[in-house]
Amino acid sequence: MVTLDFKTLTMPVGIVRILAVILTCISFSLVASVGNISVSFWAWCMFTWCFCFSITLLILLLEFTTLSTKLPISWDDFTTAFAMLATLMLLTASIIYPRFFTCSTCGKQIGATVTSWLTFILYSVEVGLTRAKPGEISGFLSTVPGLLKVIEAFVACIIFICLDSNWYSHFPGLQWCVAVYSICFIFALLVIIFTIGRLLSLFPAPFDKVLTVCNVLAVLMYITAVVIWPVYSFRNNSTGPNDLLVVITVMTCFNLVAYIVDTFYSFRLVFFVSRT
Repeated sequence: MVTLDFKTLTMPVGIVRILAVILTCISFSLVASVGNISVSFWAWCMFTWCFCFSITLLILLLEFTTLSTKLPISWDDFTTAFAMLATLMLLTASIIYPRFFTCSTCGKQIGATVTSWLTFILYSVEVGLTRAKPGEISGFLSTVPGLLKVIEAFVACIIFICLDSNWYSHFPGLQWCVAVYSICFIFALLVIIFTIGRLLSLFPAPFDKVLTVCNVLAVLMYITAVVIWPVYSFRNNSTGPNDLLVVITVMTCFNLVAYIVDTFYSFRLVFFVSRT
């Protein structure tokens, strides 16, 4: 039986989600009213606003009707992971759209940019509200290591979007870098899926120890990619520095830092917290 829970709409996180729905709707409505542009960056920004609007509205409806409690998933992990993903997506859209599609006299585009940045702030607030506090019993994705897994997977997606097979298909060193990105992405994605689907018990060993070992391997692999990718990609690019190559290099360094922090938390979880 469906019951309505009005508290979900009046709680701080509910209010934040309602505002996010309104602002994302304003963003894609303003941009759509200007007209369609056949550019991948424009499509990414529109997808971001529409995707975040749709999923947040769905979350509000499921929690308002209490149907969320009947789903066979870890709801807290799902909502926290989505909030983190939406934050990252809105950040990229809020940077990309004004960079390529606004001007000093483009009122609607400027308005969409402002609402996009405000929505980014709202999702950041939601991450802070839903993140597990010290001492709380919560799902893995509500913790710092869980949020880092979402960040690592998202950054890897940015790298994949920027990759061009013509750059690395003839160079074993660059192929190794792509393998690093792919292997680490697959593991991060599996952790997210298994956590949301409540399938962590299927891991062949204790989850915290598996996570620690994989994080250490990811750090070592990304260290090689941080060195190899810029050296070989820029040296073999006869046309000079390419913006996408620079983005991949920066994102590789960013993910290395994320995995180092992730490894620190994993060691802390296994060797300190578990002993107390």
